[in-house]
Amino acid sequence: MAAMKFIGKIWPRLYIAIAIVFFVAPLLSMARFAFQRIPMISLGKDNLFKRWTIDGLLTTLRDPEFSHSLSVSLKVAFFTVLVLLFLMVPTTLWVHLSAPRWRGVVETVTILPYVVPPIALVVGVSGTYRSIAPWFLASNYSLVPFYAILAMPFTFRSLDVGIKALDLRTLVDAAKSLGASSSRVMWNVLLPNLRTSLINAAFLTFTVVLGEFTIASLLLKRTLPMYMAEAQGSEPQGALGLGLLILVLTTILFTLVSIIRKKDSTSINVKNINVGMVP
Repeated sequence: MAAMKFIGKIWPRLYIAIAIVFFVAPLLSMARFAFQRIPMISLGKDNLFKRWTIDGLLTTLRDPEFSHSLSVSLKVAFFTVLVLLFLMVPTTLWVHLSAPRWRGVVETVTILPYVVPPIALVVGVSGTYRSIAPWFLASNYSLVPFYAILAMPFTFRSLDVGIKALDLRTLVDAAKSLGASSSRVMWNVLLPNLRTSLINAAFLTFTVVLGEFTIASLLLKRTLPMYMAEAQGSEPQGALGLGLLILVLTTILFTLVSIIRKKDSTSINVKNINVGMVP
């Protein structure tokens, strides 16, 4: 029993230590390769802290192709977020308010992107629209519907969790009893209380778009992942430095989202119910 108790106490700490080593060690190796101009075979105690530089990263950031690919990815990500929220917010609210029996069906549909491989999706859609609407595939914005499908599971679950945390029926009934229309209920009551879920969904969609490579490569679109893959041949240190920078920025954004979530979890914006609703 004493041995079991000891294992029970030490195992969580050991598990966390293993996880830290598993994730941190590759990042440290990545940072060393990206910012130190010493081959691994020549690395030793004497030169461990020598010849560190960010010249490779600066060269990559000044590359016009980087600016173009980043612009394409950000624009596609922005419109993907708009499309997903426009489709999924009303759908998720409708399921919770009017058709709870359909929740399982909607959840199953949102899981389909995990079942259908992206390469099969691209080949099927591009083969269909290449002769019908070639202008659609020629545009960079043809990536938007593909990425919306890939990010749909994350969006639905973010919204679903946020809605479950609300007393949705009470909020809607209270707002309508004060004379609010359906559109005012949406804008003045529901969306403010779903702010954290909307931020989570938008952020997860952005990360999916900024990290997706397969679809962009098959459709020959010059996105950020495509640029980073090609830059490893000409400026490998800069490409890895850029990847590390994106990872750090993503971690910071995740932290900010967590802070916002904690603040919003302590209170519900009930005051929005009666703002501007009583004549």
